[in-house]
Amino acid sequence: MNDLVFNADKIVGSKYPTYVIAEVGQNHQGDLEIAKDLIKKAKECGADCVKFQKSCLPEKFTKSTLNLKYDSEHSWGKTYGEHKKHLEFSDEQYIELQKYATELGIHFSASAMDEISLIFLKKLNTPFIKIGSGDATNILLLEKAAKTGKPLIVSTGMCSMEDVDLIYKTIYRQHKNFALLHCVSSYPTKPCDANLGNIARFQSKYPVCIGYSGHEMGYNLTLAAVALGAKIVERHITPDKTWKGNDHSCSLNIVEFKSMVSAIREIEEGMGMEKRLLTCEEACWKKLGRTTSRTIEADNPITEDELVQ
Repeated sequence: MNDLVFNADKIVGSKYPTYVIAEVGQNHQGDLEIAKDLIKKAKECGADCVKFQKSCLPEKFTKSTLNLKYDSEHSWGKTYGEHKKHLEFSDEQYIELQKYATELGIHFSASAMDEISLIFLKKLNTPFIKIGSGDATNILLLEKAAKTGKPLIVSTGMCSMEDVDLIYKTIYRQHKNFALLHCVSSYPTKPCDANLGNIARFQSKYPVCIGYSGHEMGYNLTLAAVALGAKIVERHITPDKTWKGNDHSCSLNIVEFKSMVSAIREIEEGMGMEKRLLTCEEACWKKLGRTTSRTIEADNPITEDELVQ
């Protein structure tokens, strides 16, 4: 596995702790103060990074799409364009959020949802640029993202293995500093659809950092992904699962997110490979280990009758 190198003081890979991304996405409700509070809460939970989604609406969507009537219970406007505009922060607000995250000591990044947003995130100098599942097979965007030379993290929801092969080859032609995340784009994802065996499959096929982007209820599957070797995990975070918005119900609340990070660190601590009489076992060995009724000499082997407990 190649390590994913963000900068001189942050490397993600086989010898390093799992990199935990708190995905705010658009769970901020279009409110800058809620966004800042989520950054603060993510830091307090032990996350390594807080991530948003950056779009330039006229670049990403057609006029007809933006003008579509949008009367969902989760809508923030009469049209899809009004809805998305309400949830989209400006470039200046992103700069403010990044500054706030930096002051708190947590990485700040975002998914590039279009080429203009990609250019902006490069200028913002985020530690990496995320390409979400919706754009994973957008080869033109992938190529442009790879040519920036920035570290990339790509989710692979809705992709076949042939698609993942193409994603890998497209980026690998430009550089090797990227990661692939196994992902299922179902909200929430049922355990029977999680297909976590793909983590090992990716690891055996692609010599890059492999991770997991999860949308399941709770976090048991995420913990399983870590035990299976995922070195990056990404989960949505929310202040309240009942809030208006598509992602809140399958996000983790603050208590759950903190518990998940703690469990991940406990799993990592338990993944060693020593097999010998450990110091912690010596007390038990003294009580349960077999010994003899006399001193053992090289030329005088013991008999079964001389074994005592």
